Amino acid sequence: MGKSFPMPQTLSAPESWPWPPIIRASVGWHLLAIAAGVLVPGAAPWAIGAIVLNHVLITAAGLTPRSSLLGPNVTRLPQPAVARHEVAITIDDGPDPEVTPQVLDQLDAHGQRATFFCIAERVLEHPALAREIVARGHSIQNHTARHRHNFSFLGPRGFAAEISRAQQVLQEVTGERPTCFRAPAGLRNPFLAPVLHRMGLSLVSWTRRGFDTRERNAATVLARLTRDLQAGDILLLHDGHAARTAAGRPIVLEVLPPLLARIHANGLRAVTLPEALAA
Repeated sequence: MGKSFPMPQTLSAPESWPWPPIIRASVGWHLLAIAAGVLVPGAAPWAIGAIVLNHVLITAAGLTPRSSLLGPNVTRLPQPAVARHEVAITIDDGPDPEVTPQVLDQLDAHGQRATFFCIAERVLEHPALAREIVARGHSIQNHTARHRHNFSFLGPRGFAAEISRAQQVLQEVTGERPTCFRAPAGLRNPFLAPVLHRMGLSLVSWTRRGFDTRERNAATVLARLTRDLQAGDILLLHDGHAARTAAGRPIVLEVLPPLLARIHANGLRAVTLPEALAA
C-alpha cells in the first residue's frame, strides 16, 4: 500500500448505457412503492418492505460473481472458441515474484497460454515480471489498482478511479491495454457495468474455480476445476494470495501441471482471453 499511481486519464463522454431489465424494473418498483405508501392508507409499512426486498435482490445479484443480472458478464468462452476446443486459464492477484515465474515455466513446459488478472500495485512493484508474462505469450488484464476489500461498495467515481488507474499502469508497463476486467472476488454493484462499458472493458468471471486461496488440498482444487471440463470453460486459479499445501508449497504449483495434462488429454487448448474473445 502507499504506492504512487499515475493520475487516471480523463474519461470520454459516457455513451448511452442500456440499463439491464432488473435495474429498470427496480426503478419502477420504487416509484410504485412510494406512490402506494403516500396514497394508500396504511400501506406505508408494506411499501417500505417492498423497497427493502428490492435492495436485497439487487445486493444478492452483486454478491453472485457469475450473475448477469447487473450487466454483461462473461462466464464461458463464445461459441467460436468452443468450436476450436479452447479453454481459458485465468490466474489472479499477481504478479508474485516467488510464484509467478514457476507458473510461467509450467505453462511453457506444456505449451499452453493463460490470462493473468494482475493488481496494478503489484505490477508497479514487479514491472520486469509483468513484462515477462507478456513476452512469454500470455495476457495481462485488469484486476483493479489495489484490490480493495470494499470494492463492491464503491460508486461510479470510485470505480472509475480504481479501474482507470489500473488501465494506465498496465498499459504503460506492458505496452498492451487490457480489454477484460475482473472484480475482486467477483463482487460488484449496479454502478460497475456502466463504467466498464464506457472504458470498453468486458467483465469476465469464470465457469468454475478451485477456491485455491483457502483450500490447502491440491487434489480437491484439481477436482473442482476438472469436473465436467469442456471446451469454453474459464478456469480460475491464483498466483497471488495462494493457499499453501501442508508442505508450504503454493497450491497453484501443485494443481497446474495435472490440470494442463488433463486439458491436453481432453483434446483442448488453453488460450488467452483476448484470443478466445476476439471472434
